[in-house]
Amino acid sequence: MKSTFAIRVLPRSAKPGIGDWREGADGREELEIRVAEAPTDGAANEAVVKLLAKSLGISRSEVAITSGQASRHKRVSIPFDHHELRRRLGG
Repeated sequence: MKSTFAIRVLPRSAKPGIGDWREGADGREELEIRVAEAPTDGAANEAVVKLLAKSLGISRSEVAITSGQASRHKRVSIPFDHHELRRRLGG
């Protein structure tokens, strides 16, 4: 069962990692993700995929940015539901 969820990417972060769930501008929940890479030539997107895959215990090929490639606000597809996503992220 694949599902998608919203993320907000903070590039050029001094402390890369996965942050908390927060309310986005549209009122929906999004996960904050901080990466050290700059948003140039897809480097930040690749870092997001790598960080999510490692944190969720899945391969990078199972994580896909489905929309927002050039935006801080993105939609990401993973191979399980939101309950499993929260469980694997520890909350």
